[in-house]
Amino acid sequence: MKYKHVFFDLDRTLWDFEANSHITLEELFSIFKLKKKGIQNADVLNAPVDVSEYFYDYQNTFYFADKLADFDPKTGKGKVEYKRYQYQSRQAFNNMLMKPDTVPANEFPATEYEVSPNLPFEIQFISDRTVRIKMTSGPQFNPEKESLMLVDGVAPQNPDQWKYSKIKEGHKYTSAHGTVEIHTNPWHVKIFDKNGKLLTSTLHTNDVANTYTPVLPFSYVRKNSDYSRSFSAAFTLQPDEKIFGCGESFTQFNKRGQKVVLYTDDANGVQNETMYKPIPFYMSSRGYGVFMHHSTPITVDFGKYFSGANEMMIGDDEADIFIFLGEPKDILDEYTNLTGKSEMPPLWSFGFWMSRITYFSEKEGRDVAKELRKNKIPSDVIHFDTGWFDVDWRNNYEFAGDRFDDPKKMLSDLKDEGFEVCLWQLPYFTPKNTLFNEIVENDLAVKDRKGNIPYEDAVLDFSNPATVTWYQNKLKHLFDLGVSVFKVDFGEAAPANGIYHSGRTGFYEHNLYPLRYNKAVAEITKKEKGYTLIWARSTWAGSQRYPLHWGGDAATTNTAMSATLRGGLSLGLSGFSFWSHDVGGFVTKSPEDLYRRWTPFGMLSSHVRSHGEPPTEPWLYNKSFLEAFRKADNMRYKLMPYIYAQAKESSEKGLPMMRALFVEFPEDAGSWLVDNEYLFGSSMLVAPLFENGTSRDV
Repeated sequence: MKYKHVFFDLDRTLWDFEANSHITLEELFSIFKLKKKGIQNADVLNAPVDVSEYFYDYQNTFYFADKLADFDPKTGKGKVEYKRYQYQSRQAFNNMLMKPDTVPANEFPATEYEVSPNLPFEIQFISDRTVRIKMTSGPQFNPEKESLMLVDGVAPQNPDQWKYSKIKEGHKYTSAHGTVEIHTNPWHVKIFDKNGKLLTSTLHTNDVANTYTPVLPFSYVRKNSDYSRSFSAAFTLQPDEKIFGCGESFTQFNKRGQKVVLYTDDANGVQNETMYKPIPFYMSSRGYGVFMHHSTPITVDFGKYFSGANEMMIGDDEADIFIFLGEPKDILDEYTNLTGKSEMPPLWSFGFWMSRITYFSEKEGRDVAKELRKNKIPSDVIHFDTGWFDVDWRNNYEFAGDRFDDPKKMLSDLKDEGFEVCLWQLPYFTPKNTLFNEIVENDLAVKDRKGNIPYEDAVLDFSNPATVTWYQNKLKHLFDLGVSVFKVDFGEAAPANGIYHSGRTGFYEHNLYPLRYNKAVAEITKKEKGYTLIWARSTWAGSQRYPLHWGGDAATTNTAMSATLRGGLSLGLSGFSFWSHDVGGFVTKSPEDLYRRWTPFGMLSSHVRSHGEPPTEPWLYNKSFLEAFRKADNMRYKLMPYIYAQAKESSEKGLPMMRALFVEFPEDAGSWLVDNEYLFGSSMLVAPLFENGTSRDV
């Protein structure tokens, strides 16, 4: 079939593709998808889910939060009335504009469904600095009883710390640190600091009546495709407001003006917009932080589409938002009181970790231990990566018999020489793995809609207690041999369309998977070894309870080094005290100059490991490099009393060891602009050299 013109809506703009006789309609739809998502985010396996698409689809129905229909100030519970909207087109002087307008009900029979539903709204007071807003878009027949993201499964409530008063506009609550106002009509929740400055407010359609730009207010969408619902918790942004956090994000440090997709992904590097460690938490330079208490995909538009609107587009049919008041240290303390503070890792973990992908044999492991001591490179950990099994990457929890003569003796001997041993593993099992049938036949893997497995690999279902028990027993066997810690690799590819033992689909379980995975390894480690320690790549909110995490597969370039720092700073502003990265980068052999400059950056991080696909041992470079590496490593060990003391304080207060300058100096406006240096602990300023040279601006 031939078309003269085909029009597609693309991010609220109409695009016109001039068709030709060689392009089918199906091909045009493919072009549309690729243009809309970007080629790197096309519909391929485990591509990040950007739920903002739900809110740009003009076929859907939207419900705008309009006014407070009912409210009990004693319980903080009430109802909000929502008005029904759909987008309508309007042509004006050869320009097509899509704007929302009110519409009647479209259900049959009309007597059975509300045009403007009144739906639950609740405000809770968690502490004198923390407020919780809960909304639902429909009945909740299967609510979660406990949340894995919260320390005790549920959030505490302390309403006595807030004083209520009636005001002309509605209701007011005040604590020692701020004020919350709930306005009746139009409905608003307004957040003020203790001096009365407005920090942020829910966005009502009246607030954007003074612009021609169609801006979504606080609302939810009902999708025509499946009738499911998702919230857009829209709040205001103020001039000069800056936003930080969202996990280990490698894009620009200040998220203002960006659209951030929170969906765990094997980012395959540290210089793109996808993340191994997305966290649904951020903080504002105005003195507040926000935790989106959800595991569904989330997309946040921090003023990218409209500079005055912060659109938290949540895949869930509820909105559960915690707001924290104060300076950065206060906010991090409050957030980690709620979701957990990092446990204190053992002292030896702060020493240097030596690794590569991979040491294939007992001989290679013993040789690297000998070389470390011979070359006087202080070190406490040797890591065996993907090759300690019979077949490289085929994880079966057994040392290869032909390459490891006596693993228990090897581990004991290395321990006597002052080395702890870390082993790599992952939660995916290929069809040729000797454990594959056992996992599938005992229902330990994630299933698909038919009851098969979604991928060729079996993916452990950590929402199943039987899976966790089976898995932890495998790790216990290795702990019994003398292993000290496990690398908790991957975890970003939980099937999005999978059916999980929890009774939920991957839409709710995908982002939660890293947290379940981290927890399973950390808890068996604590039980068997007496300390909490993992070396993990993927996370979600709450994973900070189980240190520690490293930055993924960095390229061996200057830009990868600088992006690594931005990712570490952002993760630290998301509740993580401890974090590391591959010194010198990972993917190719690190150029000597880059490795030399990256080494002190690594040594002045909470934890430090040299690791790469090619060998990274410092004695494989020239004598000058070896001496520089030794000097940097010895510097770290001389600083160990400071490092350990700062680590202890950080774990108790929810602070990052790698600290953005504004955490310590929030009153300094310039500190909010710096993303190429950091404070290591509270008292040491570190400014890495990201380019060849001996000096830089600080």
